[in-house]
Amino acid sequence: MPAYYLEAFTVTLGIVLLIAEAFSTAPRRTWIGFSAIIGLVVVLALTFISLGPESLASEGKNWAKYPLWDLYKFDASARFYKIIALVSAIFTLILAIDYRSVMARFAGDKGSEEGTGEYYSLIVIATAAMMWMASAKNLSFLFVSLELLTVTFYILVAFMKRNVGSLEAGVKYLILGALSTGFLVYGIAWIYGACGSMDLAQITLSAGFESTAGTPLLFGVALVIIALGFKIGAAPMHFWIPDVYQGAPTPTTAFLSVGSKAAGFMALISFIAPFSHSPHAGKIFSALVILSCLTLIVGNFGAIPQNNFKRLLAYSSIANAGFILLAVAANRDDADALSSAQIVGFYLAGYLIMTLAAFFILSLLRVQSGSENIDALDGLSKRNPILAVTTTIIMASLAGVPLTVGFVGKFFVFQAALASQMWVPAVIAAITAAAGFYYYFKILRAIWWNSPNHKEPIPFDPTSVFTFALTFLTAAILLFGVWPEPLMKLLNDVR
Repeated sequence: MPAYYLEAFTVTLGIVLLIAEAFSTAPRRTWIGFSAIIGLVVVLALTFISLGPESLASEGKNWAKYPLWDLYKFDASARFYKIIALVSAIFTLILAIDYRSVMARFAGDKGSEEGTGEYYSLIVIATAAMMWMASAKNLSFLFVSLELLTVTFYILVAFMKRNVGSLEAGVKYLILGALSTGFLVYGIAWIYGACGSMDLAQITLSAGFESTAGTPLLFGVALVIIALGFKIGAAPMHFWIPDVYQGAPTPTTAFLSVGSKAAGFMALISFIAPFSHSPHAGKIFSALVILSCLTLIVGNFGAIPQNNFKRLLAYSSIANAGFILLAVAANRDDADALSSAQIVGFYLAGYLIMTLAAFFILSLLRVQSGSENIDALDGLSKRNPILAVTTTIIMASLAGVPLTVGFVGKFFVFQAALASQMWVPAVIAAITAAAGFYYYFKILRAIWWNSPNHKEPIPFDPTSVFTFALTFLTAAILLFGVWPEPLMKLLNDVR
């Protein structure tokens, strides 16, 4: 099966679910969410058996007759990031189904679930956009995919129309998203003028020339990096993240934090690759080093005074973007060591697991107590010991405690930075990582040392899909922390 059928199936699924929502008279819309999950699981399975142009040619098929191959690639990297997109969407849908009571209160009419089916279908369509981004080998295709993703997030962020925080977050995201789009289009125009092409392979051939076009090319690259900096939450383009993350519905925040960030780094790696061995590499990657250091400082130290769990996770998202940027800036591509692309892939996979698990905890608190502040966790060890242990594992992994997937990801980043002799950035990363221990363990203090605000226990249904998903994510944190080989196997051919 040609690989681009994957996106075709995903978009079709989203449209069918949208139509089903419009004509459904059922009072509950959970069946639309479960249909979306089943459909994406099928697409995820097909990802492992889909074929790109090289595989089709090796089977004696004329791959040239298939459309889109001039714009679309399907290599190991594209397959891996499609898996990341699909897994993040599946868990976000599980989170959204559990969160539907809150969304119905602020989005539906008189507390009904009418309209929540649109929310599920938009997540599916956004997933297709991320999958296209993973396969883009042309800047125009990359731009269209990124804008499809951004437009769906405009709606997802402001979905709770009767919640002032959600509407405010939607407006801020719209304005700053439009600003970043302007930077992106203008940067692509400069690159096209300098290289005469928007095809990434052709840009690779043109990126090494030393001529009067060198300055326009660097200017275009700088504009695109600024635009993608908005998408990944790199400082100083990060200022929208805390307010948008706090105001948006929790499933949207989780999807923004994981899916959108992964998509942004997909785009950044694809865009940076043509310049990694060009005469301009020193200037470009030096700029990325500066961005990574600034992002690490802002993210980690900005999280320390936060008392809202969502805002703390927002700054945590910025801090993790700094670590991933440091891996990109290391520009490692040795055959006998992990490449920067592999380290970024592993870190994003680990970040997906940890962050989604953290948002599952946050969603449970929001539904049960109506609060998203850290003090809602006070005395959790007495109200629900199992949930307390689970939260402890998640926070420990985010902090980078050994025997967790978070530690392995950070270890790979430090290893790459030191191998590239980036001594100052490595020291800054170490100091800011130590600061991360403080604000993550502030949550553990609330769980284990503070007295509970409420005496009644927090219910926890062991048979629900929500509980199964949270258990799976927590187990994965520990499993990949001591046995990262399954993830590394998926990343073997990623370069």
